[in-house]
Amino acid sequence: MNEPIVARHWLAIVAPKAAPALATTTVLALARIWNANGAEHSVGNAVLMTALSIGAAAAGACASVGYAGDSTIAGTAFAASGALAFAGVAGYADGLPLPLLLWTLATAGAYALAARYWRTDRRETVAFERHVSDRREERAHIERVETIRGTTQIEVARTGAAYAEQLAQALVTRAALPGFDPTALEAAGLPELPTAERKSV
Repeated sequence: MNEPIVARHWLAIVAPKAAPALATTTVLALARIWNANGAEHSVGNAVLMTALSIGAAAAGACASVGYAGDSTIAGTAFAASGALAFAGVAGYADGLPLPLLLWTLATAGAYALAARYWRTDRRETVAFERHVSDRREERAHIERVETIRGTTQIEVARTGAAYAEQLAQALVTRAALPGFDPTALEAAGLPELPTAERKSV
């Protein structure tokens, strides 16, 4: 019943919380590098990013409304669409105010979506821990009951064996006493004891 205590590293705790900000910051940094390398006011690059963003959004819509819709695939496609649109605007725009505004909005939106999944995951984790705790308590109760039952049976058997041994010793001792008369026992209504003569017959 004793389980090892596993302490998670602080990076393992912080990393999921920092992932949305890291993702949007990475997209912003790559878009600004792209801007510095010739994406600014490039119509071809803007058309490419728009087409990719619309394609990702269409893929997400198809995945969400399909017969066997998968919310994970749809969410990934919509996130990719937003990231492509954000990267396109950040790479095409002059200066930093508009990209920073979009970065702020994208980061806030990412945290809003992630918070919902974090709450769901936390609820599932708490429900699982409660279920495991209930099962452990039930099993511990069953073990205690079975231990008490087994101990009681052992004590009863031990007491019965000790009583039988004492009774046999008493019978042997009584039969060895001088003047012991087994017929007196029969007259008193006690069960007849086997005698040496009857054993030999």
